[in-house]
Amino acid sequence: MKTLKRIIVLNASPEKVFTCIDDLGITGMHMTQSSAMMMGSKLKLEFLTENHTGLGSSYRWTGRMMAISMDFTVVVTKWIPNEEKIWETTGTPKLIIYSWYKMHLFVKPILNGTQAELSISYEKPKGFFNKLLSFFFADWYCRWCLKNMLNDAKKTLEGETTKTI
Repeated sequence: MKTLKRIIVLNASPEKVFTCIDDLGITGMHMTQSSAMMMGSKLKLEFLTENHTGLGSSYRWTGRMMAISMDFTVVVTKWIPNEEKIWETTGTPKLIIYSWYKMHLFVKPILNGTQAELSISYEKPKGFFNKLLSFFFADWYCRWCLKNMLNDAKKTLEGETTKTI
């Protein structure tokens, strides 16, 4: 398993930062819009639980990328309001460059703002072709996701002073 992380400092309360990053409408935006990194594709987000946030909330991503079908379900396994959230794929995900992934958000107050640490841990897929794609693209894609998720949160918290570490 490999883990990559990114930290951002925002001039906002931990509550405001956590709520913003916890909102998939904000931090999942990069996967629902066509982009070069998504090879012109986009994924559809479907909430599987009534609650869209909190412990046990679950959602499903579906779509195609490079003519390969993607279908994976994610569940929130840890949720401490305004402090920590962990969500990970469940079941048998149909992914291209991972076989499984887990994301971890940790928010803490610091002098003059809030530090948000976001990480992705993943396992490499089975099969030669997917392993090859993972070797070349998994870390690159992880960094892109982390950057986009935190930048989208930053844009939403418009007017706040930020710096990325």
